Amino acid sequence: QIRHFRHCGYLKLPDCLPPETVAELKKTIHQDIADQTEPVVRDQTDRVIRISQVLDRAPIFHQAATHPPLLDALESLLGPHVELVKNRHNHATLNLATATRDSYHRDAVQWTRSLVTTILYLEDTNLDNGCTHIVPGTQQLPGLDLLHRVGEEQWVAVSGLLAQAIPVPMPAGGILLIDGLVFHRIGQNHTQNTRMSITLGFHSADELSDAEDPKRILVRGERNYRGNDRKSS
Repeated sequence: QIRHFRHCGYLKLPDCLPPETVAELKKTIHQDIADQTEPVVRDQTDRVIRISQVLDRAPIFHQAATHPPLLDALESLLGPHVELVKNRHNHATLNLATATRDSYHRDAVQWTRSLVTTILYLEDTNLDNGCTHIVPGTQQLPGLDLLHRVGEEQWVAVSGLLAQAIPVPMPAGGILLIDGLVFHRIGQNHTQNTRMSITLGFHSADELSDAEDPKRILVRGERNYRGNDRKSS
């Protein structure tokens, strides 16, 4: 599985979240949307389609983000010291039917500080309701100084790479791990229902930073500073 992630840039964890956790997450998201609890994102018709900063909301979000089987998988990819970031992703999305199509994008610009994008699916996702599409292996390509609309970059446009994208259907309770540099997008929802998911980002703890960062939550291991200027014991 680790080799697959390194080579292809993604890893599927089917049936990872317990059904009761999925049910509570859905209930909480629906309530926050009904209450329009800020911060929220609206579409062009003023529908609330996303709630942001979920890690500062109900405890169930942190509980899902630190689900032991998920952290076990992340530890195998990132090492024993894992941080959950608050300033990339950290939202829940309904992915309602819309005429607007998501563009292929990356979640980081350079490999030196990429992240593992983690999508928690709260409903079955398929071709009809907009499963995630990825272009396997694109995490190994050069960095781009942009996150969104990577298809507008000239070398990407002429390469035909985006035609190599594959859909990744997932069951409710499944989790998809994506290298932050992989080209990917949300599929278009052609149904009248939602395709609800939560997106989070994880890093390895930065061994060269000795400062506490309120935008990082240590979820496994420790912050073990190893800079050359550290005091020897």
